Amino acid sequence: MHRKHAYALLALVLLAAATLALSGVVLLREQHPHEFTVAFLDVGQGDAIFIESPSGTQMLIDGGRDARVLRELPRVMPFWDRSLDVVLATHPDEDHIGGLIDALTRFRVSHVFRPGVASDTPAARSFLQEVASEGVTETLARRGQIIDLGEGVFVEVLFPDRDVSGMETNAASVAVRIVYGDTAFLLTGDAPAAIEEYLVALDGDGERLKSDVLKAGHHGSRTSSSELLLGYADPTYAVFSRGCDNRYGHPHEDVVARYARFGIETFDTCEDGTVVFRSDGVSVTTSR
Repeated sequence: MHRKHAYALLALVLLAAATLALSGVVLLREQHPHEFTVAFLDVGQGDAIFIESPSGTQMLIDGGRDARVLRELPRVMPFWDRSLDVVLATHPDEDHIGGLIDALTRFRVSHVFRPGVASDTPAARSFLQEVASEGVTETLARRGQIIDLGEGVFVEVLFPDRDVSGMETNAASVAVRIVYGDTAFLLTGDAPAAIEEYLVALDGDGERLKSDVLKAGHHGSRTSSSELLLGYADPTYAVFSRGCDNRYGHPHEDVVARYARFGIETFDTCEDGTVVFRSDGVSVTTSR
């Protein structure tokens, strides 16, 4: 075969393969038009949670320590997509915002929420500089705010309820409850037990904390996942977002035993990789 014809044939084959792959992605998305997705990304020792409402609105909560988040996001969003509607940094520790710096350079981000706690680490400075240089709209997250993701999905900020500029960074973590129909996800960053119990004091008299899925606080540290919160949230599932063989010993054996005692099925991004939950507004299903 003439070399020119061989190149033309190869180009046609590659084009056909790309078209099929693209059609497969579009078809997959159309098959689940009313589903809400929450994916706990495998970014090693850190947090990164990707959210997409049935309307297609996308949110990224934290980004792990480094650029690994950029390798994980294409697994849960179309490869051609280069925009994120909302980014939420729960607090400015490197294992939560390091990857957000990379995400801000790679994606067009419309809105950033953060707690406003003071931090002078290199990662914290770089994150704020990147937000400013990209001209992203910023909001300090405060209790009572509702972030509308469309099609009935909303994110309710439960904490902070005050100026946290002088607080310890973990204690200043933004805690949110994400609701779609009768289903809910509770995410508390690295908030310690004292903040968890404060949330129970604020919201424990009703169903406001009850959730199908709970992100285990502080990667499964023994300082979080208090019995009080587990009892009031009463989740079916929980996720430990952590790296294998991390130097902190996360998740702590006492915490693992506590979840088992409450009958909560747990997932672990170290062992299971990225964990994806889908909700139709009535029930939640999961895949590893």
